[in-house]
Formats: sequence, structure tokens, C-alpha cells
Amino acid sequence: MEIVLFGATGMVGSRIAAEAAARGHTVTAVSRSGGQPDGEGVQVSPAVGDAANPAQVAELVKNADVVAAALVPPRDGSDPRAPFAQLYADFMAGVRDGGAPRTVIVGGAGTLLVAPGTRLVDLPDFPAMYKPEALAHGDVLDALRADPTLPTWTYISPAPEVGPGERTGSFRLGVGDEILPDASSISAEDYAVAFVDELESGAHPRERLSVAQTA
Repeated sequence: MEIVLFGATGMVGSRIAAEAAARGHTVTAVSRSGGQPDGEGVQVSPAVGDAANPAQVAELVKNADVVAAALVPPRDGSDPRAPFAQLYADFMAGVRDGGAPRTVIVGGAGTLLVAPGTRLVDLPDFPAMYKPEALAHGDVLDALRADPTLPTWTYISPAPEVGPGERTGSFRLGVGDEILPDASSISAEDYAVAFVDELESGAHPRERLSVAQTA
């Protein structure tokens, strides 16, 4: 399968590239620097591209079987919400113009529901420093849901804590906005397993998924 992955050199993106390559898929690893994700081999080809440039995106995805996006909001201290929403608007316009059939997106956990009408980000102990980024990810999901003209997408939220760890291949998968019971963390490696599973299967069109450690 031909996968075009944007944000390929980041913490999550590089693990998605590694997991996909290990399964025998061909990965075009797109970043603004054009760098090679750490530890990758001949199955992964680096490419220079800007997700905010629809024409570049369209050219890069025109032969893709599926597109993956591991984009992150600005982390320069400014409010990331409007810039991140615009980034994804431009990116999805390029995906549409390039004719890619579907896109799987690395999402955020902050807008998962911990109770009816209450999001994780709304809890009083949610860290203030992470709230703007959590809301920015939520804005992207809202925009995806609001536009029926977009190519098929799937949005995958990690557990509240995601970071480098062990690839166990053991995790829980949720469908919808409700947080999984006792979901606290997921390794980036196991998140990548769940992500590539969806790249391969396309089993959840226009749905939000969440991934957490086994209970």
C-alpha cells in the first residue's frame, strides 16, 4: 500500500512510519525539512512538503492509497487554535484536490467525554498549559464533521498521556467521543499499531476512535 504521511519526523509520526514500513507498506514521509524519520529503511522515502500549501499536498498525495496526518499545532506560546484550524483546512483542500480517497488523522484527547456534556479539557485539574492545544485539536475534529464535501477521514485520539515506550500490540480501541474506562496512557508505539491498523482496514470512515492501554 502507498501511504503518504505528513508530520513524519515527529514523535508520533516517526513511529507510524516505522510501523507501516515494518508491515511492508511504502511510505512517503513528508515534512517541511524533508528529513528521514529515525531508524527507517528503504520502505520509507523522505519528501519535502508543507501541509499548509494545498498545491504541494495535492501533488504529493495524487498516487496515494491512503494519507496519514500527524500534524501538530504551533508551540511558540501563541494561541494555536486559529492557525491549526487553517492548517487543516488547507491540508484537507489539498488532499481533496489530489484525489486521495481517505485520510487518517492523529487527534487529541482533550475533547473526549468523561461524562455526558463534560470533556476531559473541562475538568478543573486539566493542565492549563495544554488546554489551548487540546482545544485546537477539538476544533479540527469539529471542522471535519461539519464539512460533508471532504474526502473520507478517520480521527484517532490517544489516551491522555502518550509518549515513547514499548510496542506491546495490546491496547483497547473505542469508537465515538466517550473516553475509554480507566484510560490514562498509551505508548506511541502501540498508538502507531492502532493507527496503521486503520490505515490498512479503513474500517471507521468519518468516525472518531480512541486508543488506550489495556485495563
